[in-house]
Amino acid sequence: MNDTTEPDWDPGAYYRFRGLRLRPALDLLRSIGPLPDGDVIDLGCGAGAVGPALKQLRRPLIGVEQSPQMLSQARLTGVYDTLIESDLVEWAPDRPPALIFANATLHWVGGHDTLVPRLAEMLAPGGVLAVQLPNQNNAPSHRFWTQIADELFPGRSDPAKRPRILLPAEYFRMLAPLGRVSLWETEYYQELAPDGEGHPVRRFTEATFARPILGALNEQERTQLIAAYEASIGKAYPTDARGTVLFPFRRLFFTLHAP
Repeated sequence: MNDTTEPDWDPGAYYRFRGLRLRPALDLLRSIGPLPDGDVIDLGCGAGAVGPALKQLRRPLIGVEQSPQMLSQARLTGVYDTLIESDLVEWAPDRPPALIFANATLHWVGGHDTLVPRLAEMLAPGGVLAVQLPNQNNAPSHRFWTQIADELFPGRSDPAKRPRILLPAEYFRMLAPLGRVSLWETEYYQELAPDGEGHPVRRFTEATFARPILGALNEQERTQLIAAYEASIGKAYPTDARGTVLFPFRRLFFTLHAP
């Protein structure tokens, strides 16, 4: 029997690079400014890495997450007043929040042309929608996963399950009528340490972007795909004498301040 059931998120694999993943979230948080009264929503809170920083806003903190495994880890932080297991597309607040904070999560769900304005319209007067999205799909680190998988196993991976985002200008156009929009990109040059289990870029991407691609394959096929990726990725991201890789990673940020 082929086991191709897509697994739940693995907090351990994800948090192998916890510091690198946390920095964009903190940069987004610093951009928010004053908030009205109301709840802070950590939308797609994962294992709660940003929870302690969001708790410093001194408002009720609500975490929303679809993965039970991640929620169990978020609960251990002790900083959330409420944790809700919910599909991010279906979630709605009980009362208008002061902040909806979506860090590296909305790219996993589609329909941004309706979802993002819907989130903005949930805000309390003067509230803020703050979003960070990896914008790396066209870089070799991500493109190689999809290209090699499609060559080796055509039709096996569903493109609809892969992370995807709109063009920056599209987010600006949809949000500009709803309030004051700020939009920017940052490319982080991340130093990835050597990893005895494989190329550092492979280890960084396999627990996130490549997760649905690998999840569509059986164990033997996963091994074959990883080997083919390993054979190619070092040409795009060579290691230095220490085995370290300097890995550029682009992220898109936007905030909306409601009237």
